[in-house]
Amino acid sequence: MDDLERELRDLSPWLRTPDAPELTGRVRARIAAPAPWWRRWRYHLATVLVVLLVAVLPPGRAALADAVAGVLRFAGVDIATAPGSPPPADAPSPLPSQLSLSLAEAQRQVRFPLRVPAGLGPLDQVLVADPDNAGACRVATLVFRGGAVRLDTFDGRIDPVYLKRVTEPGIEWVRVDGAFAVWVAGPHDLTYVDRTGVTRVQTARLAASTLIWEEAGVTYRLEGDLPKAEALGIASALW
Repeated sequence: MDDLERELRDLSPWLRTPDAPELTGRVRARIAAPAPWWRRWRYHLATVLVVLLVAVLPPGRAALADAVAGVLRFAGVDIATAPGSPPPADAPSPLPSQLSLSLAEAQRQVRFPLRVPAGLGPLDQVLVADPDNAGACRVATLVFRGGAVRLDTFDGRIDPVYLKRVTEPGIEWVRVDGAFAVWVAGPHDLTYVDRTGVTRVQTARLAASTLIWEEAGVTYRLEGDLPKAEALGIASALW
């Protein structure tokens, strides 16, 4: 090997090694230059598809929420799944500034349409609650069947309005006229969050099975001793 090494050393003066390319400058220039329009379009499309998968498809939203915070947010309602959900210890108090009004009077106190499902029978009572500085109430509740069934209506773009704590497996995704909705089977804790974001624990109560859906920015929360099929039929009739 000594002879080979010696011969290689003797050849070295005759060899000319090219200078190493200046890669740093090339990379910086490429980053600074705008990407071709077809590449930019492809990146934007991929971003839009990811946003749609997370924000539009409820299973994707549920998985993301579970991974990040353990809370599903849907149409102004936060739903937390827990191993056990004890009933509230105290009797619930009314929602803030709650009033009982006629249907016509209640409609004048809210900024969303009040729709009465015929399938629930006669309307027993209409309640409005949590007014703003202009007197517009945040939530309207229609009561049926002697208080056994209630339909809460509120602006679903406000997040959150209600907090739910349900036992596992928690919720079931269903469809109301092709749109996603949430079905919570069985009793669960329900707490109200007022306009200032304060959780009003004193309003907590044990809620019955509930169907939650949204239409045109308005959230409907149908709660009561109703089988899922009947609740879905009522929601479809209101859609």
